[in-house]
Amino acid sequence: MSSDSQVLIVGAGPSGLLLAGDLAEAGVRCTVVERRVQNSQLTRAFAVHARTLEQLDARGVADQLLATGVRNPVLQFLQIDLSRLPTRYPHVLVTPQYHTERVLRERALSRGADIREGWEAVGLAQDATGVDVQVRAADGSPQTLRAAYAVGADGRSSLVRRSVGLPFPGRSAVRSMMLADVRLADPPKRPPTVGAVGDAFAILVPFGDGWFRIMAWNRHHEMPDSAPVDLEEIRAVARRALGGDFGMHDPRWMSRFHSDERQAPHYRVGRVFLVGDAAHVHSPAGGMGMNTSIQDSANLGWKLAAVLHGHAREALLDTYEAERHPVGRRVLRMSGALLRGVLTTPRALRGVRDITARTVLRLPPVALRLGRAMSGIDIAYGAPAGAHPLTGKRAPDVLLSDGRRLYEALRGRRFVLVTPADTALPSSVTEGWADAVECVTPAGLTGKSVLVRPDAYIAWASSEQSAHRRADQIRQALAGHCGEGVGAA
Repeated sequence: MSSDSQVLIVGAGPSGLLLAGDLAEAGVRCTVVERRVQNSQLTRAFAVHARTLEQLDARGVADQLLATGVRNPVLQFLQIDLSRLPTRYPHVLVTPQYHTERVLRERALSRGADIREGWEAVGLAQDATGVDVQVRAADGSPQTLRAAYAVGADGRSSLVRRSVGLPFPGRSAVRSMMLADVRLADPPKRPPTVGAVGDAFAILVPFGDGWFRIMAWNRHHEMPDSAPVDLEEIRAVARRALGGDFGMHDPRWMSRFHSDERQAPHYRVGRVFLVGDAAHVHSPAGGMGMNTSIQDSANLGWKLAAVLHGHAREALLDTYEAERHPVGRRVLRMSGALLRGVLTTPRALRGVRDITARTVLRLPPVALRLGRAMSGIDIAYGAPAGAHPLTGKRAPDVLLSDGRRLYEALRGRRFVLVTPADTALPSSVTEGWADAVECVTPAGLTGKSVLVRPDAYIAWASSEQSAHRRADQIRQALAGHCGEGVGAA
């Protein structure tokens, strides 16, 4: 039995890899087991939204991923203009999921994570002090790995979820969706291209390297996931839904899948956690699934590190489910409503639907609100009664007095305390928390003091103007969020 790791992660998809990188960077020993032995070109997710890019920026890898794809300032599914979003990334990045996985894998390995490909988890049991995961190693030998905590990042058929007895209630959203990556003899002039006629739906998305992703659905020919896909069938659906097949040819792969809407009732059972598709699956509408999964791990990673390092009590881990389960539920409802609006509208009402949608989405407040919701920019977590209104909100990427941005300061994977530039903060206020907190000042004047969590959400804020009272409040906030034992008495 091996017990070298503090956290064992099952699954090396985007959520598992981001979590592994965060833990390793925080000095937590972690092992990832993944039954796949090599990357596959077969990938369903291709949209990376603004909030996910912000999370990647806070880890120093956003630019790497941006270099692999196409930035689109319009969310074609609803023709939503993203260019006005209050973010450094006012667009959706279109790039195959394998690029996201590559960037996150390289980061995790460079930080010291132990990633074991070809290792398949086959069982799990936990007790009061840890979790045992039975695995089949790459050479076929049975082994047991033990860790203080285990995380299931192993997808919709999660063995981890089943091992802790959690159901996965929900329903199928759409059956027999066809996928393929193809070349085009006559590409559309303004990709991406989306179309639906009630009994047929298609979306054509450029990856920027000459390949296009086609997703197509034919209500009258729904087949099992295992049924082979014929390119002519995809062409026929494209001609019906998009008005042409653009001369698609030479597919590098084709596949079928069915899209479910499901969510586990809990994301934590004892020492076991669920992230990503193991916890929730959504319709593909809006491209929010992978983004939600990555942000699950961004929320969980720093909390596991804080508890394992003794900076926080075990109860902090309960806030992972409390904060992320409502987000998963919201995304499930939103993506499901979008899909049903496209696929189930009766033929007689389809024109009315399209005209109404175009009219409503031309209203700037409506378009901005939808853009914020689908991009993840508006995600916020609950705050205690009486807390400052900023508490729980996404932290904006403000410019700091030293020339950096806030999200660059967050790359240390610590809390960041932002205090007003027009008042000096005595060093004694934060004495003893140097390992857990970085103190910065914004480039502009502000009357607020803000403590930003490692996942770029605001843990505490105050508009107190009295320097003495503000110092007392900061000490209390640091003790509450960064550990009594770390701070000075």
